[in-house]
Amino acid sequence: MTQEAATTAELMTAARQALEAYHDVHVDDDGALTFRHSEVPCAVQAMQLAEGLTVLSLTCVVAWDLPQDDKLAQSAAERAGQGLFGTLGVVRTERGMDVTLRYAFPAQGMDASPLGTLLMLVVSTASQLRNELVGDPHPSEH
Repeated sequence: MTQEAATTAELMTAARQALEAYHDVHVDDDGALTFRHSEVPCAVQAMQLAEGLTVLSLTCVVAWDLPQDDKLAQSAAERAGQGLFGTLGVVRTERGMDVTLRYAFPAQGMDASPLGTLLMLVVSTASQLRNELVGDPHPSEH
């Protein structure tokens, strides 16, 4: 195993342990971690950008197949500028609009507790955004 592979594997293990305090976590065939926060599917991957700089990348699919709505896209863009943890994206497809929240950060050496807190800040933001966009079918789960 290369040093890069060992470092990313170690970081993914730490992320899995941090997330398992809050969610059922699945390890995909490619090593990505997937889980759901309320109705929001999320995935975590690790990558080494440079020696000594390994990052975790968290992607949450906030909403999908929303009606094509320029006001919604503008609202999402405005919301993205309000200091969110992450970058909000709107993708237009043939079925409508998809909204994602992505956050990447250097995580090498973080303990499970602060790592879990940071990840939960992002996924909680994603769930709040989903609630604002489509309503929350399970308000008691927050």
